[in-house]
Amino acid sequence: MPSTEENASTSLLAPLKNRTFRSIFLASQVSILGWLMQTVALSWLMATVSTSDVMVALVQASSTLPAFFLAVFVGAIADNYSRRTVMIVGRSLMMAAAAMLTILMAFGITDPWMILAFSFLDGCGIALSDPAWRASLSDILERRHLPAAVTLLNVGFNSVRSVGPALGGLVVAAFGPLVAFALTTLGFVAPLTALLRNKWKVQTPSLPREALMTAIYDGVRFTAISSEIKSTIVRGTLFGFAAISTLALLPLIARDILKGGPISYGIMMGGFGAGALLAGLMNPKLRRILSQEWLVVLACIACAICQISLALTSSLAIATLSLAAGGAGWLTAWSGLGVNVQLASPRWVVGRTISIYSAFTYGGIAAGSWFWGVVVQNHSLPIALGWSSAATLAVAALGLKLPISNRSDSELEPSGGFSAPAIALDLKPRSGPILVTTEYAISEENIDMFLEIMQKRRYAQSRVGARQWTLTRDVQQSSRWLETFRTPTWTDFHRLHNRLTDADKELDRELLKVSKRMSPPRTNILVERPPGTAKSSPPVPYISQK
Repeated sequence: MPSTEENASTSLLAPLKNRTFRSIFLASQVSILGWLMQTVALSWLMATVSTSDVMVALVQASSTLPAFFLAVFVGAIADNYSRRTVMIVGRSLMMAAAAMLTILMAFGITDPWMILAFSFLDGCGIALSDPAWRASLSDILERRHLPAAVTLLNVGFNSVRSVGPALGGLVVAAFGPLVAFALTTLGFVAPLTALLRNKWKVQTPSLPREALMTAIYDGVRFTAISSEIKSTIVRGTLFGFAAISTLALLPLIARDILKGGPISYGIMMGGFGAGALLAGLMNPKLRRILSQEWLVVLACIACAICQISLALTSSLAIATLSLAAGGAGWLTAWSGLGVNVQLASPRWVVGRTISIYSAFTYGGIAAGSWFWGVVVQNHSLPIALGWSSAATLAVAALGLKLPISNRSDSELEPSGGFSAPAIALDLKPRSGPILVTTEYAISEENIDMFLEIMQKRRYAQSRVGARQWTLTRDVQQSSRWLETFRTPTWTDFHRLHNRLTDADKELDRELLKVSKRMSPPRTNILVERPPGTAKSSPPVPYISQK
């Protein structure tokens, strides 16, 4: 089935023509390489200073948990503050944590809990900067280049991951963990410098910054309402759970099935990275001839074939080729899912949706790593790979129920043009709650069409911030219908209307057509005044004729 995304970039490298993106992207690869080296050094250091296997396992967990627990908060921060500033703060935290770890290591201070603490701080920096960076792609690049940019980020990470751990092991073995920590600190300087040297234009918001809890509520609500994002989150979480068995069990595959050592493991990781790189280069062309759903399905099939092949072969060559297919599927799936979240999210909420998506997928990967390890321990390695292959195919089949759809680039962007209504009260930005009611006069023959439009309107209004939306009918005057919703404050009322798209506003025109000609829709805007408040002039509703 052909893709509807006619504006897809013709080249994976097209985003690199943008100087700002190119500078930050290349510097980030240096940072990722340093982070992978540090992870190897921290794990080795913990194994030497602690006799607890749990403490060794917690090194990896301590760096990934912040991305899971802080996701919603950092997403709200990325959408309400300068994303460039948020990225600078996150990168500075990473560099400071690495520098302090290097200094303490130089003085011989290697307490296990200290190692976990600095690993956790490093993870907090990643959790803070990564959603802001991904959300900034739509500010830095044209939206038609977003698919290529997301794919390029995945290609870069998977390519560096193919060599990073091996390089970290060589540095630790030859020079010790102190040198690895020092190199990591220097690596973290690169993206921070790139951010300080590059600025990009962003649209200045016309309204005050959202309160943090309101921003979190709106982000979670938007995600819960969007069927596209929910489908992507479910498919991504389950894919991460099922497909991670390949990477999680790869050291055991090299040791127990192939009877090899570190060299065999490195060769297989190289095959996985080569497959990911090849898929990245082909991704723009594939997006032009296949729908996003078919790309995800084929990616799942490729990963499942890789898993079952690893379970059945004892040949290093066949295993490496299988891993190339698995790497191609891994990158294609994550690129497609990530692009879908980007395109299904308007700019005002994209940081939050990306963070929520990341939290669930990270959780799925972590749970899968643990689960398949338990299966190996209680059964066998081939059984774990066979079960995970079946689970990956099930994720592909889930597309029949939760498909990934293609969306137009600008379909969800706010249309703008909202003019604030004239009011008779001296309302402050935080005045509220605001109650909005719209009265309709609908003849009997138009009721079915009216209800169909109102179903779309409920989704549209709730998606951008309307709360407690209801539609009621007068039991004494059957043609009278009343739409009601609330916003927490007067500013939130303005924010709601500034977020409406052209398609949302088209519903107003459709409602006007189905209303009685002599009784057009009438909107009242009121501010709630609980009994017992200080005396003031009574609330005067704003009344509009649509």
